[in-house]
Amino acid sequence: MIRIFREKFLKIAAEGGVVKGTHAFCGTPMLTEAMAGCGFDAIWIDMEHTAIDYPEVLANLMAVRSGSLGKTASFVRIRWNDMVLAKPVLDMGPDAIIFPYVRTVEEARAAVAACTYPPAGVRGYGPLRALGYGADTPLHYVTETFRTLMRFIQVEHIDAVNCLGEMAKVEGIDGFIVGPNDLSGSVGHIGEPLHPDMLPIYDKIGEVLRGSGKLFGVSVGYDVPTIRQWLARGVNLLFTGNDVGYVYDGAIGVKRGLDELIPTK
Repeated sequence: MIRIFREKFLKIAAEGGVVKGTHAFCGTPMLTEAMAGCGFDAIWIDMEHTAIDYPEVLANLMAVRSGSLGKTASFVRIRWNDMVLAKPVLDMGPDAIIFPYVRTVEEARAAVAACTYPPAGVRGYGPLRALGYGADTPLHYVTETFRTLMRFIQVEHIDAVNCLGEMAKVEGIDGFIVGPNDLSGSVGHIGEPLHPDMLPIYDKIGEVLRGSGKLFGVSVGYDVPTIRQWLARGVNLLFTGNDVGYVYDGAIGVKRGLDELIPTK
């Protein structure tokens, strides 16, 4: 059931392009399906900071595929770098998994191992949707198909920045996604991801990841100047905007329009 997006995304990056993605935070399948139909390259289904649980993840994975007719990749951020938390998500067959708050090379290796079958890794066997409900054979899946899964590490702590060069050499990691909010908090600027002290840190990340052969991503709000800063640093994977924000912006726009059309007396 896993479609091959790795080659597509690496080609986009190699040609100087950017993989464009958005976030599913409320996890309503209809909204996720609608976003997938908008032509995004990828949709990030978030478990870490939302109420989205395993049944909703499964429904949203289906929504991404149906809404985009298989043209949009599904990313799932699990709650922590834990093989037990990763296991059921992997068996649902996402196109990519995101491990949050990875701080060391050893933790990065553990994330890769959680996605890899023995003897190279520790992933337990039990794919369901990932196996195409039986369309793929177990032997083919464990030797070939599962390798199409993309594995991403989030850079959300200054410790990760300090060992990023070594982390980028870990085999099996497809890319890194910067989380400016937690990263800024790790150096004493929580709530201030654009603090002047953060800019050289972000620049350092760009220096390490450009030319590393890994996808270099960031997850930020839709703010054009901020996005331009990250593009200048060389990001080739961008996640911005979210389902809740789109609904709020649309609703508040209609309400303001109505207030102009029908003034309150």
